[in-house]
Amino acid sequence: MKVYIESYGCAMNNADTNLIKRILSEKHEIISDPWMADVIIINTCTVRGETEKNMMHRIKELENIRCIKGSKLIVAGCMAKVQPAKILSISPEASLISPQKIGEIMEIIESKNREIRIVGEGIKDLKKMVTDGLTLTIPIAEGCLGDCSYCIVRLARGRLKSYPENEIVEIVEKAVGKGVKEIRITAQDTAAYGFDKGTNLVNLLKKILRVQGEYRVRIGMMTPNNALKIIDGLLEVYDDDRVYKFIHIPLQSGDNNILKVMNRKYTVEDYGEIVDRFRSIYPNGFITTDIISGFPGESDEAHRNTIKVLEETKPDKVNAAKYTPRPHTKAAALPQIPEKIRSERCREVIELSRKISLERNKIYEGKMVDAIVLGCNKRGFLKARMKDYRLALIEGSNELIGRIVNIKILEARETYLIGELTSSWSW
Repeated sequence: MKVYIESYGCAMNNADTNLIKRILSEKHEIISDPWMADVIIINTCTVRGETEKNMMHRIKELENIRCIKGSKLIVAGCMAKVQPAKILSISPEASLISPQKIGEIMEIIESKNREIRIVGEGIKDLKKMVTDGLTLTIPIAEGCLGDCSYCIVRLARGRLKSYPENEIVEIVEKAVGKGVKEIRITAQDTAAYGFDKGTNLVNLLKKILRVQGEYRVRIGMMTPNNALKIIDGLLEVYDDDRVYKFIHIPLQSGDNNILKVMNRKYTVEDYGEIVDRFRSIYPNGFITTDIISGFPGESDEAHRNTIKVLEETKPDKVNAAKYTPRPHTKAAALPQIPEKIRSERCREVIELSRKISLERNKIYEGKMVDAIVLGCNKRGFLKARMKDYRLALIEGSNELIGRIVNIKILEARETYLIGELTSSWSW
């Protein structure tokens, strides 16, 4: 059969899609045109209200194709898990599969019936992941230990389930052996890895870094409370040249009272401690954080506190979003802040974050840096990742892809740097 697959959302979703493609490609053809497919698969995200609207719109479009062509539509991912009725209201013939059940995707596409597989646990064979290309995202756990009052993803992904260390290391070995140059470690909370198995992220990373070869490791999002539990070991691991000096620590709010309402398990001071310790060793290290603007109960003062923390800690990137109520969450039942105020506060956070990002990137203007070339963009510029994961765009031949290059930074932009090639070499 011919199978079309499209994916939305986080790195975990991308990893799940990778696994789906690998499983199905053993017997079926993966194609790029839904109009030519026997089976259409959409791997969904529903983290925010706007995302949900986009998903519903796209499912309607794919349902239209299904009706015209007589193909089979499968809706996978978080939305299939937590909002099945909403999906079936617009696509009653769609099959549904939860993130936990994607190991059963072959059975679903080959079934003559509509399948609903969204209840219970499943088995994911991570060793089936595609390792072609220069970059590979590896999920190290499913679910989390949190109970945030606003989060629908926890309902979709469940409680923490860490994958075996030996399986993860085996995937890394296989990937590096096939020429993968960038390993992205991901989970809902990478810092929680192993807490359900008597181990932790530091132990896993040390085992990964025993794999011989020239590659880079990017550590995914870590909640401050769990990161603090292993911070000494983490900073030791970051000392390895193969680990990007990049850390993703979500703040969500710069006000401790709002953090309590969110049911986050840390304080603003905890977040600040991690930033201070990381920057004391890597002053130019790249810090990404997340902010939710207009959360229920957020006063003007609470919003100003968030602005103040961002001004003081200067994260290199801020993923800012205005709060939107999500179904089945506690925060959805709280008194809501008017849409206009939420939007205004979010715009202020975005404007400040852009200013800080440019300011931080300007540190590199005129400097010589090493970076690994991992591909090219739509305009033909090569995309190179520096040691702190900053993106530098340079002109050059595609023969440089996969190589380490030395570049001079000519100009800083908000989200990337513009560089000039001075030399290159192969690993």
